[in-house]
Amino acid sequence: MTHSELAKCKNLHLAVGVRYIVDMSRFAARFPWWWPGVAIAALAVAALSFVVARDIALGSARQDASAAARLQAALLDSEIARFRLLPLALADDRDITRAVAGDVAVLPALDRKLEALARATGAAAIYVVGIGGEAIAASNYRSPQSFVGASYRFRRYVQDALRSGSGSQFAIGTVSRQPGLYLSRRTSGGGVIVVKLVFDRLEATWRAARGISFVTDAAGVVLVSSRPAWRFASTRPLDPHQSARSRADALRGDAPMQILPLRRDDLVWRVGQRPYLASTLPVRQPGWQLTLLFPAGEALAWGPIAAGSAAAFLLALAVLAWMWRERAASRARRTAELEAAVEQRTHALSREMEERSASEARAAELREVLRQANRLATLGQVTAGVAHETAQPVAAIRTYAQTSKMLLERGDLATVDDNLGAIARLADRIGSVTTELRGFARRKPGDLRPVSLAEVIDGAMLILRHQLRTVTLDRAAIDPALRVMGGRVRLEQVVVNLLQNAVEALATTPDPRIALTIMAEPASVRLLVTDNGPGIAPAVAARLFTPFVTSRPDGLGLGLVIAHDIAEQMGGGLRLVPSPRGASFELRLPRA
Repeated sequence: MTHSELAKCKNLHLAVGVRYIVDMSRFAARFPWWWPGVAIAALAVAALSFVVARDIALGSARQDASAAARLQAALLDSEIARFRLLPLALADDRDITRAVAGDVAVLPALDRKLEALARATGAAAIYVVGIGGEAIAASNYRSPQSFVGASYRFRRYVQDALRSGSGSQFAIGTVSRQPGLYLSRRTSGGGVIVVKLVFDRLEATWRAARGISFVTDAAGVVLVSSRPAWRFASTRPLDPHQSARSRADALRGDAPMQILPLRRDDLVWRVGQRPYLASTLPVRQPGWQLTLLFPAGEALAWGPIAAGSAAAFLLALAVLAWMWRERAASRARRTAELEAAVEQRTHALSREMEERSASEARAAELREVLRQANRLATLGQVTAGVAHETAQPVAAIRTYAQTSKMLLERGDLATVDDNLGAIARLADRIGSVTTELRGFARRKPGDLRPVSLAEVIDGAMLILRHQLRTVTLDRAAIDPALRVMGGRVRLEQVVVNLLQNAVEALATTPDPRIALTIMAEPASVRLLVTDNGPGIAPAVAARLFTPFVTSRPDGLGLGLVIAHDIAEQMGGGLRLVPSPRGASFELRLPRA
């Protein structure tokens, strides 16, 4: 129930009460002995209405708080999603790789490139940490507070990136003294690319909204807040390890951690003497959750209103005894006055309805903002998908080109001609993948038509021709007439992903083998891709088709997610099936 609906109920309650007093005055004139009983019943109803009015008002306020918190969480997720893939995209940049390798000639151009990129994306800073742990290039190289030359080897986000490939940390800048979220990625050659984003604009938006908003980490330490003084305070006492870690992030030395001035009071939380309703929900940044303290003063004010209404109602009933003795003219005059009050209240109710319509229009605008935030987050995932799905054909083209160079030196022109033909086909494949992804961006799933499963597997093996030389491939004969419903390019993407994962899993396995098994049924066709590798850990298998879940240090965790979505769009499915050894994936497709 919205505030406008509560106001409408309040006005209706008052209007009905006035009408009820008018009718009761007439009834009391005829039956003077009945009004004491009505007064006792009214007292009980007033007490009950107090509780009901308070619960309804608090319930409505909780719904408003939950909706506002969901919107703020979506905006926060969108802000972080805009920058999450930037370190990944820069990790293999040629200039960054040369700078990490010690080529000082490239540093001036790299500084200018990072400066332009930070200005275009809105990042607070972008900088490169060299092998020795010092910043060798930064977007703020012109500033007196330039990061160039500063040591960051002690920073947790640098250590995590060097150890596991990526890292993130919210902390106070050692040079800028400005708090922000640091997203890092290990580069080729052992360096680290770091992107820092700050939430000043988001915090300003929260301060302009109702209530108090703040984000805490897994330990309960405030990181982002509409009240800057709360930053790096804790919602609960910390153990010594957590406290030391938070003080290090906040550059506070041995200063004790502050506890937020929150206390629980009956149904609400209080900051000082002001009551609030708390709405807490997680956000996409690991370990973070957002809390909105929504003002509860208006909701709690329903208690005094209900009590005042009950007192006024009892007073009106007491006046009935005196009204009974009044002359008929006096009763008629008072009745007319009360009816005028009813009419006035009716006009006020009409105004309330107009205000309600305006509130619904504002709510529609907020819902559109939420949809836009979701679209921004989806755009980040699509961008990562493009990079993942074109990486394998590009790697194959590179391998063919290198092989052709050696063959030219030997004079083997026939094989070179074959390699050039393969490169042309792979380039066509990249163009087809790009066309498919553009179609996905337009929300068109593509036409489903009969496709030869043998041709799909041949195309996938063409892309992975050189990778498959390291394994023994057991491939059963496939009837060329066996067809499934789908799109050839997208099906090849699924098969390439399954074979590529199997080859990488067999990197350290003696006598590596991959088996392709076809099981044709009347309504469907199942393709099994089985390897004899180490298999998949149960913890990873439980979330295998969740975005960014991977067991490889350099993996994106998107390949199986995209393959699973493609299979479902074609009316089939992709799942991990039990296997005596290694891993076995079953791709099920509708038979044409």
